[in-house]
Amino acid sequence: MTRFPLSLLIGALLSALFLAIALLSLVWTPHDVETLIIADRLRPAGAEYWLGTDQFGRDMVSMLMVGARISIAVALVAVGIGVVLGVPLGLAAAANRGSLLDEVIMRGNDLIFAFPSLVIAILITAVFGPSAFNAIIAIGIFNIPVFARVARGGALSLWTLDYVLAARVAGKNKTRISAEHILPNISSLLIVQATIQFSLGILAEAALSYVGLSVQPPVPSWGRMLADAQTMIYSHPMLAVLPGLAIVFMVLGLNLMGDGLRDMLDPRLRRVRA
Repeated sequence: MTRFPLSLLIGALLSALFLAIALLSLVWTPHDVETLIIADRLRPAGAEYWLGTDQFGRDMVSMLMVGARISIAVALVAVGIGVVLGVPLGLAAAANRGSLLDEVIMRGNDLIFAFPSLVIAILITAVFGPSAFNAIIAIGIFNIPVFARVARGGALSLWTLDYVLAARVAGKNKTRISAEHILPNISSLLIVQATIQFSLGILAEAALSYVGLSVQPPVPSWGRMLADAQTMIYSHPMLAVLPGLAIVFMVLGLNLMGDGLRDMLDPRLRRVRA
């Protein structure tokens, strides 16, 4: 019987909670986040506003709910870009180890790694303007070499195994072997890495929103909420504490889930626990 690590259960619970909140925000929030009610600005927590309001009279609960949706959507699509483009590149590099194709792919990855996602976002927004779409592109581009390296590293150790050699003797080409034999056996590595990159994507989106390079007002985001609250940190600290805690617990949940998946899927770690 498979034993699930405690970190996996806690992480999955936290992640599922935020995902449920994000999905709920698609159909319902306590108040309209785009409506400014100056008469209700800086209201304390109460029956009408469960966590109070900000300096513009917007409901904090509603803003946190929509912020969860924005952060998860941006990070999820960015990770998807990394997986869809990075994994095939990594598999191709591993299948052609030492060739010109391998060198081009890996040196291209090194070039992208030289520019952090924030720098890439600044370059993109300087040309196309700040938006959630451009933030997704910036974070997604940075994810491509991450997944390419993971896929290549995992695949290289498999190309010398007997069942892969048997597939080559049977006449299968490198592309078919990569798809049928290599990819399924490195899927656990990719799943764990995707979870880690998802948490980093949440942080990156918050950072980009904080400096005004992601979603634009009146759409709320956790990073934007932190930026708006920084001038009131001493008089009304909860305006910054609430989105800060949301980011912390979301990232914590994803990291715990990633650690738990690694412990459960890695056979070497299973033997150590046994």
